[in-house]
Amino acid sequence: GRVLWRQGNTGVLRRAHDICLEEGAAWAEAATGTNAIGTALAARVPIQVHSAEHFIRALHGWTCAAAPVRDPRDGQLIGIVDISGPASTFHPATLALVDSVARLAEGEIRIRHLAEIERLRAVAAPILCRIGGRALAVDVHGRLAAVTGMPPVDRLPLPKSMRPGPVWLPSLGMCRVEPLPGGWLVQVDDVGSTSVAPRRVVLDLSQPRALAVHLTGPLGSVKQRLSPRHAELLYALAVHRQGRTASELARDIFGDATRTVTVRAEISRLRRHLAEVLAHRPYRFGDG
Repeated sequence: GRVLWRQGNTGVLRRAHDICLEEGAAWAEAATGTNAIGTALAARVPIQVHSAEHFIRALHGWTCAAAPVRDPRDGQLIGIVDISGPASTFHPATLALVDSVARLAEGEIRIRHLAEIERLRAVAAPILCRIGGRALAVDVHGRLAAVTGMPPVDRLPLPKSMRPGPVWLPSLGMCRVEPLPGGWLVQVDDVGSTSVAPRRVVLDLSQPRALAVHLTGPLGSVKQRLSPRHAELLYALAVHRQGRTASELARDIFGDATRTVTVRAEISRLRRHLAEVLAHRPYRFGDG
C-alpha cells in the first residue's frame, strides 16, 4: 500500500503533498482508512472513492479511482494504478480509464512474458527432440515452453529454491532438472519416483485469497495454489484419512450424494497437479 511513483499537474502535486499522497506514503486501509488505493488493494477490484466517501475528513476534498494490476503469469497482485484529483474534477469515466490503464499494464507484461517463452522454446526444442521419454521446458515461473512424450500442462509448480539435479514434483514424481537460458529442462524419471514422495502435506486455508497446499520432502518443498473447490475437496480428504468415495465427497461438498460426475471431474483436475499425492479407490492422500 505504499506509493512508488506519481506524476501530474504541479498544483495538484502540491496539494497531494499536503495530504501525504507522495512516494513512500502508506495508503493501505489499515493506515488511511477507506480510500481508492487501499480499498482496491483489499478488495482486489477497481473502485472509485469520492469526496466524503473517504474515511479521513482531510480527504473529503478529493476524488480517487484505482484498479489492481495482476501478474498474468500467476494471477498475483503486483500493484495498484490510481488517479486522484480535487473533488471538483470528478468524472464518471475515470474509473473505466484507470481500469483500462491497469489492463494495458497487464497486457504489456503478458507480451514480454510470451517473448521470453518463445526464446526459451527456441533453445529447448532441439534438446527435447533428442530426449527419449517425458520431458518439459519451463520458465522460472513454471510456465510451459515446450514438451515431449506427455500431454502439455499450462504451468508446472516448482520448488521455492530450484536447483539443478534430482527433484520431486507433485504432478510428475521424481525428475531431473537442468538449467536453460531463462528456465529449466525437466526430465521425468519414470522409475522409482515413489521412494521420495513428500513426507509432509500441509493444507493452508489461512488466507481466503491464497488457498494452497504445501508439499515437503527430502528434496525440497513445493507450494501449489488451490481454487476454493479444490481446497474443499482436500480438506474433506484430510478429515477422512481412510478415504472417501465419489458419492461421499459429493455429500460432503454439495450436500447431494448424486453429484458424483462433478466430483470426479474436479478430482481429475486436481490430480493433474497432485498426481503423486492423491490415490483413488477410494480417493485419499497416498501413503508417503
